[in-house]
Amino acid sequence: MNKSQLLLSLTGAAAAASCGTGPEKTARPLPNVVIILADDLGYGDLGCYGALNLSTPHVDRLAAEGMRFGNAYASASVSTPSRYSLLTGQYPWRREDTGVAVGDAGMIIRPEQYTLADLFKNAGYTTGAVGKWHLGLGDKGGEQDWNAPLPMGPGDIGFDYSYIMAATGDRVPCVFIENGCVAGWDPSAPIEVSYRQPFEGEPLAKDHPELLYNLQSSVGHNQAIVNGIGRIGYMRGGGKALWKDENIADSLTTHALDFISENRDRPFFLYLATNDVHVPRFPHERFRGKSGMGLRGDAIVEFDWTVGEVMRRLRELGLEENTLLIVTSDNGPVLDDGYQDQARELLNGHDPSGQLRGNKYTVYEAGARVPALVRWPGRVPAGVVSDALVSHVDLFASFAGLLEARLPRGAAPDSQGALEAWLGEDPVGRDYVIAQANNRALSVRTAHWKYIEPSNGPLSYSWAPGIELGFLPEPQLFDLLSDPAERSDVAQLHPDIVERMQEILTQERERR
Repeated sequence: MNKSQLLLSLTGAAAAASCGTGPEKTARPLPNVVIILADDLGYGDLGCYGALNLSTPHVDRLAAEGMRFGNAYASASVSTPSRYSLLTGQYPWRREDTGVAVGDAGMIIRPEQYTLADLFKNAGYTTGAVGKWHLGLGDKGGEQDWNAPLPMGPGDIGFDYSYIMAATGDRVPCVFIENGCVAGWDPSAPIEVSYRQPFEGEPLAKDHPELLYNLQSSVGHNQAIVNGIGRIGYMRGGGKALWKDENIADSLTTHALDFISENRDRPFFLYLATNDVHVPRFPHERFRGKSGMGLRGDAIVEFDWTVGEVMRRLRELGLEENTLLIVTSDNGPVLDDGYQDQARELLNGHDPSGQLRGNKYTVYEAGARVPALVRWPGRVPAGVVSDALVSHVDLFASFAGLLEARLPRGAAPDSQGALEAWLGEDPVGRDYVIAQANNRALSVRTAHWKYIEPSNGPLSYSWAPGIELGFLPEPQLFDLLSDPAERSDVAQLHPDIVERMQEILTQERERR
């Protein structure tokens, strides 16, 4: 019996008896906590954030019933480091191995690390992870046996239940992993995965574009072919276990709803990381044409549906009043990210970055400033917009404060208790936030200033055309009060501010 199965066999009472705060040890009922994490959803991609030509009624209702943040940040402008920070309370730049993970990467979060899931579990919660993982599986990269139980996964870092995609939709393996095993594994089609060399006899997207009947690749994404779509990496086998991209949202949402229903009578923590709106964007047929903006816009509509389904299930089960629900994104938006889906051509005036500068991957604001909404009836004020400066890295310590939980020495080292800001009681929030770009360059944002440290890197990526990365050899400084779009670099005019911001980064790097 692996760790996940053993944990699932525990009763709610047994789980509550673990160290930390349990339901029987507090005078108030513990709220359920649900985090819905979108993928590549931009600051301007939702109706409540000013999106044009795009209807997101469920998220907009969540904003009306709860609070919307104007200055919320992921810890990085790309996926793996952003997710690592949210689940560990540690800045990803403190480790060298938190870059964008390949599909057969080994576990980046190690079992000895205390995670956000561990925090909830030790407080008597049942914990679940559903959706995109992208934090590695197994002990070592490239050595997984996908045809047997994986020796290391979410169950080893605090999650009682998991139904996940190993990496991203555009990377192999293109199968779901449930509690450490390939869901619906097909013994007639054993799975092989490689990121080094192709498998003999398996057609590649670069050689057989005629087999790409669902989406054509634009840049890269031309190796294995699954469901008529080119991928990154090589794969053969899978058979009946292979996902169909148009059904991913349905599958993830169904498993998330089942987790909520099965745990309705005890406190639960659900980390629901959707595939939308990451490439390849191939939403279900019932969402096609709903946005008028092509597949990317339709994928946002599909994401909004997922949020609505979670809200509906909570309401049907009478859990709405005692559930803290957070909706946010792992990083900023990207348009052409490897497939010919006309995301740029069909914008029709829509600005995914919400008039901020930059995109996914970049050091500029739109790379890491993300939409963030929180609802907890009776605790979070309704219909409020908060300008508090908040970061995903602080969710860990903030939830620890909510649960009055004890953290092991060294856990969540960069997480600050900001519960009052997340609940709308503190209008200011952090003194500063730090964000990491794709080349590991760091920026510091205060309420007034945005500093970007000097770094080496290209001006743009060939595989993400049209994106201004901002990797420059000299420091950059922007006055966000007068220039929120970061159009005028004022570093030369304010050397004292530049020095002060550099000192912040120096102090942070020296702090271990």
